Amino acid sequence: MSLIPSFFGSRRTNVFDPFSLDIWDPFDGFLASSIANVPASARETAALANLRIDWKETPEAHVFEADLPGLKKEDVKVEVEEDRILQISGERSKEQEEKNDKWHRVERSKGKFLRRFRLPENAKMDHVKASMENGVLTVTVPKEEEKKPEVKPIEISG
Repeated sequence: MSLIPSFFGSRRTNVFDPFSLDIWDPFDGFLASSIANVPASARETAALANLRIDWKETPEAHVFEADLPGLKKEDVKVEVEEDRILQISGERSKEQEEKNDKWHRVERSKGKFLRRFRLPENAKMDHVKASMENGVLTVTVPKEEEKKPEVKPIEISG
């Protein structure tokens, strides 16, 4: 159930869950619907503004997956800031145009992208791993083990 109206984009957020708010942008999704009437040169700056990233939590880790077809690992940067912010950024460069080329359609986005996520308290920030295979970036953030309270049996007298 979304607690933020759907006219702010298609993202599902819950204001009571601090982990569902990944640096929320009220204009997310707005640009994609209106980009058709924008000139090609201006579209490049919006490039992968709507880069979609899946975030799942397993018992051992938080796992982020982003589809980045056509990009090499050298084109992508994964960083972790001290205040538990995971940042994924990069750039898809523009294809070289030949004078004799005649383009009929350009739908693949080019330019810079940036996504930021606030990680929960149980994230092991110094053990983050990232890999890229077949155009899919996978970032794994291990979780601290939950400390289970020690149970001490009490003998009943009587």
